[in-house]
Amino acid sequence: MFELTPQLQEIRDAILRICEGFDAQYWLEKDSAGGFPYDFHKALADAGWLGIAIPEEYGGSGLGIAEAAVMMQAIAESGAGMSGASAVHMNIFGLSPVVTFGSEAQKRRMLPPLIAGKERACFAVTEPDAGLNTTRLKLRADRQGDHYVLNGAKTFISTASSVEKMLILARTTPIDQVGKKTDGLTLFYTDLDRGHVETREIDKMGRKAVDTNQVFIDNLKVPAEDRIDEEGKGFHYILHGMNAERILVAAEAVGLGRVALQRATRYAKERVVFDRQIGQNQGIQHPLAECWMELEAANLMVLNAASLFDLGKSCGAQANAAKYLAAEACHKACQTAVMTHGGYGYAKEYHVERYLRESYVPRIAPISPHLILCFIAEKVLGLPKSY
Repeated sequence: MFELTPQLQEIRDAILRICEGFDAQYWLEKDSAGGFPYDFHKALADAGWLGIAIPEEYGGSGLGIAEAAVMMQAIAESGAGMSGASAVHMNIFGLSPVVTFGSEAQKRRMLPPLIAGKERACFAVTEPDAGLNTTRLKLRADRQGDHYVLNGAKTFISTASSVEKMLILARTTPIDQVGKKTDGLTLFYTDLDRGHVETREIDKMGRKAVDTNQVFIDNLKVPAEDRIDEEGKGFHYILHGMNAERILVAAEAVGLGRVALQRATRYAKERVVFDRQIGQNQGIQHPLAECWMELEAANLMVLNAASLFDLGKSCGAQANAAKYLAAEACHKACQTAVMTHGGYGYAKEYHVERYLRESYVPRIAPISPHLILCFIAEKVLGLPKSY
């Protein structure tokens, strides 16, 4: 039986208390006007939560992905949704390659400012012509003495317009000169020098509080000491954090689905049409009941994947399945919430239309549902690779 331990429940309660200071109206205004939620980020940093999964010797809490998942789920479920979760998401999993593969000097230099909220970072991997085919990245990093010079472009990079640091994957050896297509990519954690990095915010469907950007890099000098471990092995280093990210996104999706379901249920109890609560009608009841069951089932897969990850066991199938199931359940819950509200569901003041727009984030990122199905078919069922 999966249930929250006393420690996990304490984490959830503590996060929800912080989130009480950032109500639905706060996030509605952020959704309308944009602008990074610095005060929300600071509140979590001041309370010591940004390093929940980073070792204690570097200022973190040294807890696991299960604890981090509970934290991120609570943020989304508070009503902050993907806007709130995405504001701190990078802190939780993003520097996992530094924790695992960085030198001791790098860890002591790079991790404490991030945990304290003094620095924030983006994760710059995706490129315009490569999509999810990471081995085809083209952004170049050329070694010149004690530094590298980076040139190229990235796209769909969250928070790039508002952060000081970036974890960036670049090609140091042309793909036609490597033995394996996963070689020749190098990982750096470095300053986002706006004298050589231009960001252009992408006007998008939702989550306006957290910017998403095209990034253009022109002769950016990166010190060699900002390279994470071995040159040419960066692809293998970022793989380390991918299962963790899928688990966290899944937890956030469950949280978003839950707050949408809560609002829809409350409205169904309050709204009276034809002299009866609409929640008395099975046409309203049954879809809401289905959403609850699907969200709870997805959450069990999240907890299962997180427990396997923290035990150091293989969890690729479970992490991907959790992300798929949670994102689909979240989207259905948000859509059902809009339909339960009827015409009011289309009005921003009722918040559920914002949740529906944000529900596309965990469906699309960091990997599409279609590729997850391909992964399960190939790796779990043993079917031939389809791409």
